[in-house]
Amino acid sequence: MTDFNNFNENFDNQNNQQDFNSYNSDSVNEFSYKPENKKKKGRKILTGIVAILSVVAVGTTSIVGYSLITGNGLGNDSSGSSLQTAQNNDDDTSSASSVDRSNLPSIIQLATPSDAMSIPDIVDKVSPSVVGISCMTSSGTVTGTGIIMSEDGYIITNAHVVDGANTISVVLPSSYTDESSGSESETIAAELVGADSQTDLAVVKIDRTGLTAAEFGTSSEIRVGEVSIVIGNPLGFDLANSVTAGIISATDRTLTIEDRTMNLIQTDASINSGNSGGPLINAYGQVIGITSAKVSSTYGEGLGFAIPIDEAIPIVEDLIQYGYVTGRPTLGISGENVTDVYSQYYDIPKGFFVRSVEEGSAAEEAGIQVNDIVIGIEGTLIESIEEFNEIKEEYQAGDQITVSVYRDGDIIDMEVILGEAIDTGDDEDDQQQDYGGYDSYREFFNQYGGF
Repeated sequence: MTDFNNFNENFDNQNNQQDFNSYNSDSVNEFSYKPENKKKKGRKILTGIVAILSVVAVGTTSIVGYSLITGNGLGNDSSGSSLQTAQNNDDDTSSASSVDRSNLPSIIQLATPSDAMSIPDIVDKVSPSVVGISCMTSSGTVTGTGIIMSEDGYIITNAHVVDGANTISVVLPSSYTDESSGSESETIAAELVGADSQTDLAVVKIDRTGLTAAEFGTSSEIRVGEVSIVIGNPLGFDLANSVTAGIISATDRTLTIEDRTMNLIQTDASINSGNSGGPLINAYGQVIGITSAKVSSTYGEGLGFAIPIDEAIPIVEDLIQYGYVTGRPTLGISGENVTDVYSQYYDIPKGFFVRSVEEGSAAEEAGIQVNDIVIGIEGTLIESIEEFNEIKEEYQAGDQITVSVYRDGDIIDMEVILGEAIDTGDDEDDQQQDYGGYDSYREFFNQYGGF
């Protein structure tokens, strides 16, 4: 039994050895048994299936995560939603491209409140209150614009329009003209009631009743960006009653015009020479400012300026009642600024030379003299008469202030009781004057031992 088993074992070993040698021989068999390869092939297929399932799982997880983040439930048809979204985007693009742009609102429409008047209605309302101003001066004819403020003939305009006028005439619009006369306008002689050069306001009066007074609004309530309209006579009466429109560019511009500081409304509505004294109008046909072409021409093209009506009305009322603006302080002096060159060369402080002192003025009573250099007011150093006036205007006539002057190498503080300016159009009232530059300094230093 043992021998039989040994025989079988040897037989099997010989057969296996022959198969192995046959498999490894250089000859090629048509059929060969390779159980190892079948096992490896099965593993590769299994690995591929696992990889595909992994990709599907990752993709499914990503879709679920995206749905949770965007708020779309799993129950929604995501492919349908995507299709619908794409379709909506296409519809929006198509809708945007088909907008009728011919009816888009203008800037003026965007700047006009919904309850406002139309511009033609505003023009119809205000035009009967806008007049022409014609003045004869020693140098020729000056024209401007005015606003009727009362039915009995009081008219507002700019002070620079009537400055130096020998005669003043008011040209009424055609609405006051008798059609049977065949004339398009009526000219009436006017008299000057009062003028204030500091605010560039003046009032004239004609002997006429039944006039249409303008409606005055409130300048403190205007907003940057709202509509503004100007009516006037730019470049003379050939272009009388011209209408321009724009927006309010700024409500509180502080500008210096000929040594005077003014608080103004800025607009981009066109204002030219001849518009001076005319109305700046809001969207309700109310006058909110008095235009000044003098300021506009000083600061450049495309910039229009107007005196706020809230500040103009008290001035106008004083001019009508007193002929001047009451309570305005003055020292009664005129001067010339000390330049940087002269200050350094002669080792003197910045400020302004006193060139004249009005007799009986506050300055004379305080002891201020010609050739004093004013260098301070109320403890504040100043370098020009403009700076001095800016601080002085914070006080009223009758107030006591301290004025510091430089005299003979010493600084003297003087107590001054401010007087009341009766006519601020007088050039000798706390104003800078041109006294010949070098010659005026020579006179100063000759007097005190200079040169």
